[in-house]
Amino acid sequence: MSQTPNGHDEFERHRELTQNQEVYRLRQEQDRLRAAQRRSRLAWVRNTIALLIGALEVLLSLRFFLRLSSANPDNPFARTIYALAEPFMWPFSTLFISPTSADATRIFDLNNLIAMIVYALLGGLAIALVNYFQGPGYQSR
Repeated sequence: MSQTPNGHDEFERHRELTQNQEVYRLRQEQDRLRAAQRRSRLAWVRNTIALLIGALEVLLSLRFFLRLSSANPDNPFARTIYALAEPFMWPFSTLFISPTSADATRIFDLNNLIAMIVYALLGGLAIALVNYFQGPGYQSR
């Protein structure tokens, strides 16, 4: 069975078309893989930001509660919480003078509440920026 030159050309065109389709599908799959890897990295960044801000909020909440309930500052637990929270409270330490009770044992630390609000807003802004870099098709879950 011999093929005519026209049949041979048709076979070559069909083979080339099939190869081009395979190359196109491979590029599409590579693009999908890159997009999935990018989404995965950005999701990790979002989760890390949320975890860090959440831990900071818990720390500052503990500090607020300890000061409000007049916990003994010499207690090891209270001392640890105060020491861990101090670097985060430094920018807010002289913002307001905190009201105290008559015997000055219970301290309503307004600066602590302001710090918690500011850090929560900054965390939300950071997550919004990551969502912005995610691209227009991102839907928050």
